[in-house]
Amino acid sequence: VQLQACGGGLVQSGGSLRLSCVASGNIFSIDDMRWYRQDPGKQRELVATVTNTGTTTYLDSVKGRFTISRDNAKNTVYLQMNSLKPEDTAVYYCNADIRANVMFSRAYWGQGTLVTVSS
Repeated sequence: VQLQACGGGLVQSGGSLRLSCVASGNIFSIDDMRWYRQDPGKQRELVATVTNTGTTTYLDSVKGRFTISRDNAKNTVYLQMNSLKPEDTAVYYCNADIRANVMFSRAYWGQGTLVTVSS
């Protein structure tokens, strides 16, 4: 199983970006899907989660600006980021709990995509 993230880049403060992350391989089903971020020298933090039924949760600092969603038919999770701020600058990682069969679930990580917000 692999997670492939894309969509990062350089954007001005107030701008928008959309991250995507596709899961591929031996997949029976996917439970929670998440986006994390990590700034150099800081701990990785959980930005947003979407369950397999569509329930979402967010880091307080991104509420109202970021939207996480998923397309179960495409095994894909998205992160729409609006009103970006310089403090959103980080490497963003997707993460998902994936089942190769009905009994066993494992967490997988994508490779990370860099988001840079200039002031």
